[in-house]
Amino acid sequence: MKLNLLSVPFFAAIILTGCNSGTTTTAAARNSVQVIAAGSSFVYPVMTRWIQAYGQDHQGLQINYQSIGSGGGIEQLKNGLVDFAASDAALDDEKLKEMPALVQIPESAGPVCITYNLEQLKEPLKLSAKTLAGIYLGTIKNWHDAAIKKDNPEVNLPDRGIVVVHRTDGSGTTNIFTTYLAAVSPKWQNQVGQGLSVRWPIGLGGKGSEGVTGVVKQSLGAIGYVELTFAEENKLPVAQVQNSAGKYVSPTAAGTSAAIDAFSGELSKDVRTPIVNAPASAPDAYPISGLTFLLVPKQAKDPNKAGEVKGFVQYIITGGQDPAEQLHYAKIPASLQQIDEQMLQQVQGGS
Repeated sequence: MKLNLLSVPFFAAIILTGCNSGTTTTAAARNSVQVIAAGSSFVYPVMTRWIQAYGQDHQGLQINYQSIGSGGGIEQLKNGLVDFAASDAALDDEKLKEMPALVQIPESAGPVCITYNLEQLKEPLKLSAKTLAGIYLGTIKNWHDAAIKKDNPEVNLPDRGIVVVHRTDGSGTTNIFTTYLAAVSPKWQNQVGQGLSVRWPIGLGGKGSEGVTGVVKQSLGAIGYVELTFAEENKLPVAQVQNSAGKYVSPTAAGTSAAIDAFSGELSKDVRTPIVNAPASAPDAYPISGLTFLLVPKQAKDPNKAGEVKGFVQYIITGGQDPAEQLHYAKIPASLQQIDEQMLQQVQGGS
C-alpha cells in the first residue's frame, strides 16, 4: 500500500515500539526511550520513512517528529523542548550564539519546486528567473503576460490573474526560495531579501508545505513553492525553471545533485553554503535546490536519549540515503558524508 503522506495531520507523531508478544511489549514499554524532534516540513516525507525503517531494528524506541516548519523547530530546540531539530536554513554565527552548543549536519538535499494550477496546460510551464521573480514581486499579474509568453512560446496561456501563494510560518523552504530570488533579482534583494520569513509583496499564505499545496490545489491560476513529494501526492504539475546555463530544468534529485557538485569546493569549507543558482558550468543543475540540516545538541538535555539520537542520525547519513533518493531527495555525496561523520563525533553519547 502506498503511503499518502498528506492524509496525516499537520504534525506527525510516529511511535515505534516492540510488539512481538505481551512480554516483549511490556519490556519494551518499560525500557523505551522517547525522542522528540521538530522542524522542516520539506524533510517530513523522508523523515517519516527514516523513522519507520529505523524502528524495525530498534524496538522500544519512540520517535515523534513534528512538521512545524524550520523556524518552529529552531525555536523549540532553543527552548529545550526537543532533542533535535531539522531545518532547511543553516544557522549563521550570530544565531548560533542564542542556541545550545550544537552541530549542523547536512543530511539530504532536494529541489524546491514551483507548482501551479492551470488546467489547460498539457506541457510543463517554463519560467525564467526574471519571470519568476516578477510574479512574486507582483509586477507580473496575469498568466497572459508577455514575459510568461516569452518563456512559453506556442503555448496557449490563459487570460487569468495569477494567485501567488507563499508560506506564513518560519520556513526553511522559504529560505531556499528567497535565497534563490535574491541571487537572481537585485530588485528582490533590495526590496524583500531572504530568510525563514520575509515581508511578501503579494499573495496568499499557507501554513507549512501542506498548507501551500492545499491553497494551490484549490485556487485556479495559483502558483506556489513546495517540496516535490507534496506536489506529486496532490497530483499538481511542477514548472521547469531556467538555470544559469539557459536550460529549463525540472526539479529532480539528479538536478539537485548537480547543484551540490557545482558547489563542492565551497561546501568542503562551510556546509552552510547555499546551493541555489549554480553557475553556467553546471548545465544540469536545478537552480532552486537546498540542503536540509539536522541541528543536534552536542550534549543532550537527557543523557538517556543521547545515544539514541546519535544512532538515528548515524543511520540517516549512511543507510538512510537510499530511501531519501526514492522520495526525490538527492543523496549527500561521500565528501559531505565524511564531514557529517566528523561532526557527529562532537555529539556526546553512544559509541
